[in-house]
Amino acid sequence: MSKVEINQGEIKVKFDAATAGKLSFEDLGVTKEAIDLEGGLLRLVFDLEDVKELNYYQVPSLEVFYEENMPETLWICEFNGKTILDKTDHHGQSTILLLDRKVLDNLEQHHENTLIVHAEFPAPVKLNLEQSWIHLFK
Repeated sequence: MSKVEINQGEIKVKFDAATAGKLSFEDLGVTKEAIDLEGGLLRLVFDLEDVKELNYYQVPSLEVFYEENMPETLWICEFNGKTILDKTDHHGQSTILLLDRKVLDNLEQHHENTLIVHAEFPAPVKLNLEQSWIHLFK
């Protein structure tokens, strides 16, 4: 299904097939011990290069839950090097990012398809991997 690589403040997920439905970060293989966001910065990289048919869900989405109540979080999503979402989320313990399927379709390439999500939290944060998920494909 996918291969996960975890570095300081970064989670890289390389998909080898389109998996329908919501996938929790836990389902993807991310463990609590491995992810450390003491600096408040998070980078999620979803590599779709090996997926043969990118048949996106009608509203590709991502929800990130965190244990702390954050006053404000900055989120930036890029697909193949182009910013597709730039949002500030105010106050809460989770953020939902809704992506435009048509924009993803238009930016799709033959060789490289990478979705990168940057998050900037105002303080150290612990992710809830069980409740955080991504839903890209139908």
